[in-house]
Amino acid sequence: MNTDTIRSILNIVFMILAIASVITYFVMEDFTTFIYVCSAAIFCKLCEFFLRFMC
Repeated sequence: MNTDTIRSILNIVFMILAIASVITYFVMEDFTTFIYVCSAAIFCKLCEFFLRFMC
């Protein structure tokens, strides 16, 4: 698979997780759920970042 395709998929996943983290911040009473969703979004963005500059 092309690295541009993988980067596009990771960007889409990041955007979905970023929106989900904002929603969980305001809706959920448990703050740890927000932390998990937000950290997953950051992890996806870091993977995309390393693909962009390392490959």
